[in-house]
Amino acid sequence: MRKHWLLFTQTVTIALAMLFIVQTLKPELLPTAARSGVVTLYENQTQSEAQPSTAGLSAAAKKAMPTVVNIFTSTIVETHPNPFLNDPRFRFFFGDQFDSEPQSSSSLGSGVIVSVDGYILTNHHVVETADQIEVALADGRTAKAHVIGSDPETDLAVIKIDLPGSIPAITFGNPELSQVGDLVLAIGNPFGVGQTVTMGIISALKRDHLGLSTFESFIQTDAAINPGNSGGALVDSRGNLIGINSAIYSPNGGSLGIGFAIPASVAKKTMEQIIQTGSVTRGWIGAGVQELTPELSESFKLGDLKGVLITEVIRNSPAAQAGVKTGDILTEVDGKPILGWSTMLDTVANLPPGKIATIKLMRNGKLKTLAVEIGKRPIPQNQVK
Repeated sequence: MRKHWLLFTQTVTIALAMLFIVQTLKPELLPTAARSGVVTLYENQTQSEAQPSTAGLSAAAKKAMPTVVNIFTSTIVETHPNPFLNDPRFRFFFGDQFDSEPQSSSSLGSGVIVSVDGYILTNHHVVETADQIEVALADGRTAKAHVIGSDPETDLAVIKIDLPGSIPAITFGNPELSQVGDLVLAIGNPFGVGQTVTMGIISALKRDHLGLSTFESFIQTDAAINPGNSGGALVDSRGNLIGINSAIYSPNGGSLGIGFAIPASVAKKTMEQIIQTGSVTRGWIGAGVQELTPELSESFKLGDLKGVLITEVIRNSPAAQAGVKTGDILTEVDGKPILGWSTMLDTVANLPPGKIATIKLMRNGKLKTLAVEIGKRPIPQNQVK
């Protein structure tokens, strides 16, 4: 009996060791757990390393390029039929030459393979109106893709392809550790010319109030980003993903060295919710706010107090039920100071619906503390499902 037990324990130990080795070196050989919403992601665990020289950027490009794809979308556009087409006399003389058929319009963009399971991150606006999506990998393979879900409020979408053989996946970096002046590469398919890599630096961090999306905390870069780059990768000098290219500032459609990317940390969090549930769930209290200008602070005699002015309280919303009123100065939510409009929006959105949160505000010169039950943020009407 003891001999059999020893043989069993040795077999289990060897099996677990082999599983660990395969999981570490060749995770794509294991059965995927995507059905339960879990995907295989590669993440860089390095906290701080000196940047390589510019000459070493070829290694970063070589690492990231296979994971960036070209996305071709087509949309069926219904034409308005001629009102005389159903008139028998009109058709007798002119036949069917005026019959209108649906026309197809196409557009292009880029995407980043984030999982060996075939999940691809791109922009919401790339696939928003698409009836058909085709993905071209850097190795020449092509595949049809379908939309898993999208989030217009961050301009992110997740699509999926199914291909035989191994699928390369990018490694997620740490955009929180990025600094202004860091070298970056932008990879995408500008103007449909094919996969292109451009180099630049991070010009600014946490750019907001641009009017590009609801939740904004963009990485700004001077790496050339042009139409067709949308949804492509912004990678650091080691080839790790730090952003999803989203928009450019340009009056004529060309790159002027002002491009914006969604931080990879935001993209990863959004992607995981979309894969698991098909959409993104955020907290909501139903209050409109305005930034506190120096003039408003002086009129309310706030001194150095930071916060936002409540300009609207939606009827029967969580804020209304908690007793929040127009004219209140919101200073804190769930223990976090509110420094501005974007801080308030992000703080509330990150709270789970149903949570009882404490908010602090100033009303008529007096500080008040209220308890509010966080609601669920309404889903935008143009969300792709």
